[in-house]
Amino acid sequence: MQNSTSMGVRRFGRVNWLGVTTLCKREIYRFMAVWTQTVAAPLVTAGLFLAVFSLAIGPTRGQVMGVPYVNFLAPGLLMMTVIQNAFANTSSSLVIAKVQGNIVDTLMPPLSAGELVAGYVIGGMARGVFVAIAILLAMVLFLGMGVAHPLWALIFALLGGAFMAGLGMIAGIYAAKFDQMAAITNFVITPLSFLSGTFYSVESLPKALQVITHFNPIFYLIDGMRYGVLGTSDSSAWLGLSVCGASTAAILGLCWHWLRRGYRLKA
Repeated sequence: MQNSTSMGVRRFGRVNWLGVTTLCKREIYRFMAVWTQTVAAPLVTAGLFLAVFSLAIGPTRGQVMGVPYVNFLAPGLLMMTVIQNAFANTSSSLVIAKVQGNIVDTLMPPLSAGELVAGYVIGGMARGVFVAIAILLAMVLFLGMGVAHPLWALIFALLGGAFMAGLGMIAGIYAAKFDQMAAITNFVITPLSFLSGTFYSVESLPKALQVITHFNPIFYLIDGMRYGVLGTSDSSAWLGLSVCGASTAAILGLCWHWLRRGYRLKA
């Protein structure tokens, strides 16, 4: 009779918790090792955005959705920073591993496609949440802002991190080199982030652009965070939760499918 510990037999139960935890820790340690670039730099960038817009537009802009423009802008910047960092974490991790040729170190351990997705996505979400906490503290200390609906804000922060971490995995799997990754970031992710109501209310747009904006899942992430922080938004928080939840499930499902096949990862 074949020994139960022989090669090829999965010995970790239904879920390889040790492997998933190790992958999560690796992804977290990877960005924390360069925290000035991955955590401090986004905080400075968000602060500069806030300062420039408040100085250039804030005094004459008046209220938006019943709140001062600076207060309206802050939650959008918070979510935009979260999603950009979650995307950057997973996409850079995969692309660097592929370019350096050590992606095999991730594919060889006894981790299923679902476990790989979980490890990478949790790592990306962690980076987004770290940055979110830093920006939120700055908002409270320097702007005197509170959080109207903390649970909604947390839900949308986690959904935003998961959605964009999954999108980062798709981009990282598809891209074969750094210039392809840069093209995806510059021509897809950045426009979707900036044209999602971060700096303005979509109610101020022409009707045609409003309709187009509502097909952008990132709009619902920005709007959901704004509802969580300010208690006001352009659309229903429940609609945003449904759209973001469905979009995240679809993206993570595609990640699982590609990893299961080894698409653009295995020779």
